[in-house]
Amino acid sequence: MTAAGSWVRVCPVDALTMERGAAALVDGIQIALFRLADGNVHAVQHRDPFSGANVLARGIVGSRQGEPTVASPMYKQVFSLRTGRCLDRAGREPVPGDDGNLVVHAVQVRHGAVHVGPAVSGPAVSGPEASGPAASGLPADDQVVVLT
Repeated sequence: MTAAGSWVRVCPVDALTMERGAAALVDGIQIALFRLADGNVHAVQHRDPFSGANVLARGIVGSRQGEPTVASPMYKQVFSLRTGRCLDRAGREPVPGDDGNLVVHAVQVRHGAVHVGPAVSGPAVSGPEASGPAASGLPADDQVVVLT
């Protein structure tokens, strides 16, 4: 992200199709965005930890016992969109050096726009940020490309 704890405006919320993913490049980091039927928007890493391919925005959105999920289009591992935890490894191991879970980014929808914040879970996060979104600052409007 542009600075520690900062938020980046990514796109209008209406640009995201319900129950489908979209990829965004934010400060050189590939993010997969998902707008669910309940109106919530989730942001996770776009890279599949089991194949190494940047494909999760093309995953299958679903749920498990009320938990919103995405299934990788590669080998069908299922991940929680809230926590990034892999719920079903589908008999495979992640690529070397990866724990098999997704990095989750904080998301806010403000004034009709989706803002992506810092990682709130995953290997890049330690300390108190791991349990919830960091304090918000003014959004930066640069270094954003939404991929369709």
